Amino acid sequence: MFEFEVLATDGRARAGVLHTPHGELCTPLFAPVGTQAAVKAVTPAQLEEVGANLILANTYHLYLRPGHTLVGEMGGLHAFMNWAGPILTDSGGYQVFSLGDSNEIDDDGVTFRSHLDGSTCRITPEQSIEIQHHLGADIIMAFDQCSEPYGREMNERAMARTHAWAKRCKDAHTSTNQALFGIVQGGVFSDLRAESARFIAELDFPGNAIGGLAVGESKEELWAMTELVTDILPAAKPRYLMGLGSPADLVQSVARGVDMFDCVLPTRLGRNASAMTSTGQLNMKKAAYAVDRRPVQTGCGCYCCTHFSRAYIRHLCMAREIMGATLLTIHNIYLLQRLMAEMRVAIMKGDFDSWQRKFSRGWSP
Repeated sequence: MFEFEVLATDGRARAGVLHTPHGELCTPLFAPVGTQAAVKAVTPAQLEEVGANLILANTYHLYLRPGHTLVGEMGGLHAFMNWAGPILTDSGGYQVFSLGDSNEIDDDGVTFRSHLDGSTCRITPEQSIEIQHHLGADIIMAFDQCSEPYGREMNERAMARTHAWAKRCKDAHTSTNQALFGIVQGGVFSDLRAESARFIAELDFPGNAIGGLAVGESKEELWAMTELVTDILPAAKPRYLMGLGSPADLVQSVARGVDMFDCVLPTRLGRNASAMTSTGQLNMKKAAYAVDRRPVQTGCGCYCCTHFSRAYIRHLCMAREIMGATLLTIHNIYLLQRLMAEMRVAIMKGDFDSWQRKFSRGWSP
């Protein structure tokens, strides 16, 4: 049910297909983030139109509101949010890191205060899996402890817990129509990353993720850790680098053998009047765009760029009209979907190296 096929390789870069109960996922792929079972500012129909085929939802937030039991009673996330394609849920481990001031971590799990009402809650590896079973996503994640990239002793403890929790998650996972992925940790320490990658690989999950990166380390450290880990993780399983979403970062990661990505970046930028383009981000509130008849990205085929000018988008952003966020989010997600599709074609043709050189000179989707 979750067979992964590598169809072509070009250097370390791979093009493949992951079969899931709700459809095939062509890799490399980028998944928009729908934290609350909704990708902010866009509808499921609009996501389909821009080519998105996998959505990520957040276990921690859905556990707190509306509650995983309710979502299960409503038929799971697919029925609840009316999304027919594959869904991935994270485990809540990243929220343990990002909301660190309001939680206490021990070897058994995490106790935290709800950001909604201040009530005390607890999540263990077993409960994380139970929550994700109710949510019903196609791909679910093992509960892990993400740590700051620096500080060896802290990363050693976080890695040890991540490994112990991965085994407990695997033992607790009983659903046959959900693929459980393990997560590699270890900060920026090569020996810890290698140890973690070997340990997670030996647990034989259907897929493996790289966590704890893009959290404050340098680009050089990000690429070094990514390359080290992908060289150890099994080639027959999909590799998922969590939390990465800029075009340049995606290209560099695919070149190092990563297959799957997610990030809030394209939607967050869209809500903050910023557009992704082939040459960087555009602040659409700039006065220079007030009479600019060009689309956000010349040659882009998205609904935003084929129907509206920069002048109109700027007007919407200055007037704080919701449609401005919607149009920019459509554009940003479309641009990343086109980027992934072009990389896939280049890998299939054995032309990824020259494509990457073209990208570095100024990519146009």
